[in-house]
Amino acid sequence: MAIIVQKYGGSSVADIQRIRRVAAHVVRTKEAGHRVVVVVSAMGRTTDSLLAMAREVMADPPKRELDMLLTVGERITMALLSMALHDMGHEAISFTGSQSGIVTNDSHLNARIVEVRPFRIQDELERGRIVIVAGYQGTSYRREVTTLGRGGSDTTAIALAAALRAERTEIYSDVDGVYTADPRVVPEARRLESVSLDEMLELSKDGAKVLAAEALDYARRHGIALYAKASHAPESPGTLCRVDQDLRDRRFAGVTGRKEIICLQFHGDACPEASLFECLDALGEEGVLPYRSHVVLDGGRGSTFLYAPELLSSADAFVARVQARFGDAVAVRRDIGTVTLVGSGIAEDREAHRRITGFLQEHRGLIHQVFFAPLAVTMLVARTDVDHLVRDMHAIFLDRMV
Repeated sequence: MAIIVQKYGGSSVADIQRIRRVAAHVVRTKEAGHRVVVVVSAMGRTTDSLLAMAREVMADPPKRELDMLLTVGERITMALLSMALHDMGHEAISFTGSQSGIVTNDSHLNARIVEVRPFRIQDELERGRIVIVAGYQGTSYRREVTTLGRGGSDTTAIALAAALRAERTEIYSDVDGVYTADPRVVPEARRLESVSLDEMLELSKDGAKVLAAEALDYARRHGIALYAKASHAPESPGTLCRVDQDLRDRRFAGVTGRKEIICLQFHGDACPEASLFECLDALGEEGVLPYRSHVVLDGGRGSTFLYAPELLSSADAFVARVQARFGDAVAVRRDIGTVTLVGSGIAEDREAHRRITGFLQEHRGLIHQVFFAPLAVTMLVARTDVDHLVRDMHAIFLDRMV
């Protein structure tokens, strides 16, 4: 029998009623003749609540202790879902990340998976059981509990799918797939039937919340296809994300906006006593890389780095360390956002390039800086301009899906 890996996000398991609904869908998958591995997130906003409690104790808690605290959320969900499945007459067993064989490096709060040893999972599948795995967590080679950062449950599911050679991976959330824009911002946005993993990775880095960027990068490197689907409508087709997606008939995949960023802009001599490369090393020591950057080698003048606050254990502490290290050489901006257009046509289509240039020219008074990548164009704008620029860009580039 083929193995199917299903992942359910926090909104899908936010209360007991929703956990029972997830259990019912898992049972249907099992009864259709599949072996099922289920990866779960913490219920609702449990992780945020745990973080808030930690910061009531101290402003910048030790990362190791945060990992010990935060892994509680997923363990609660896995046990409750296993109980619900037992109540429906199906044998199930729950495992933590370490019991599932997920081995990571020792970078607390943002660990990377280095190996998956799913022997216990394989044994239980052979016994006919449904296996429930706590997402977002593993154990380091030093036997320390670690977490995989925001979206880590997606990464857990994809890593297990690769190790188990699963037939497919299904990522369930409260939305029924990937849209050309956030429907709350652009009511005309449409669901994509399919999207390449490269395009989806760009959308995710720049604000799309359907799938986590780190998980998508793992899927791309390991050739794992996945479906983004809605937990409230699990039979809906969703959106297929895969490496070898045929993009010949579509220039653009979507447009996304991000209102919460940390922008570091270096001016003058980036670091009076050091070269730009030493400054880059200092930023790298923070453990989180910028998701967009524009580097000027001439003393660092004009270099810009964009960070996603949700990937930092404490955005305020990060800013304080940067300011203490670089002083007046860096301006920290938190009043701006980004708007990003994603699609294969950006790098490969001359007409698309002409239209993008025209858009930038027309809106030049609102755009502070532009970052170009092979599949994405990102504009740095005032936070208050993000939504209407997303709508303008969608109307021009995506209303007709060309």
